[in-house]
Amino acid sequence: MNEMKDEQLTADPVYNALKSAIIAGELAPGEPLRQDEIARQHGVSKIPVREALLRLEVDGFVLFRKNKGAIVRELSAQEVLNLLDIREALECKALELAVPQMIDSDIAAAREIINSYGQKKTVEAWSALNLRFHQVLYEPCGNAPLLQMIDDLRARIGPVMRLLVTETTGLERPHAEHTAILEACIAHDTQKAVSLLRQHIQTTRKETAAKLIRRNT
Repeated sequence: MNEMKDEQLTADPVYNALKSAIIAGELAPGEPLRQDEIARQHGVSKIPVREALLRLEVDGFVLFRKNKGAIVRELSAQEVLNLLDIREALECKALELAVPQMIDSDIAAAREIINSYGQKKTVEAWSALNLRFHQVLYEPCGNAPLLQMIDDLRARIGPVMRLLVTETTGLERPHAEHTAILEACIAHDTQKAVSLLRQHIQTTRKETAAKLIRRNT
C-alpha cells in the first residue's frame, strides 16, 4: 500500500509538468512522449512516468498507440466544435452572473484590453488579448467552480487550436463584437450582453467549422 502511495506521489510532479507543457503548447499535438526520456528528465523510474501518462490519457491529453507508445492527443474537428458548444453554455452563464456584479475597475480593465487590440500585429497577441478580455468579463461572476470549468475547457482546446480560431476570425469582427458586449455590460443590460456574447461565440463556431472542414478535405 505504501509503495503504491509513493508511486502516486512521484507521478504527481511528472503529471503536472507534462500537463502544463501540453496546455502551454510546448508539447505539440502528435508529438511522441518517450517514457525513457521523461524519466531521465525528472530523475524517476518509468513506473511513475507511465502512471502520469495513463492519467493524462484519461484526462484526454495523451493517446496511447498500439506498439508505438504515447503521443500528445490531437482533437478532432468534431471534438473542437463540441467544446465550442460547451463554451457557449458556460460563458453565457458566467456573463449573466457577472454583469450585475461588475464595478468600475472591471469595466476599466476590459476597456484597456479592447484599446490594446490596435497596437498588436500578430495572431498570437490577438489570441492572448481575446482570452484575457473574456476572463476579465467573467471574473466578477463569483462562481469559482464555473470559472474553473471554463479554464479547464480552454485547456482542453489548447493554444494551437485557439490560434487557429483567432486566425480564422481575424481582428475586426471580434474587436467590434467585444466592444458591443462591453457597452452592454456598462449599461448593466444583462440580457443584451448575454445575447451579444452568444452570437459572438456562435459566429466563431461557424467560421471555425468552415475552416476545419476546408483543412481536412
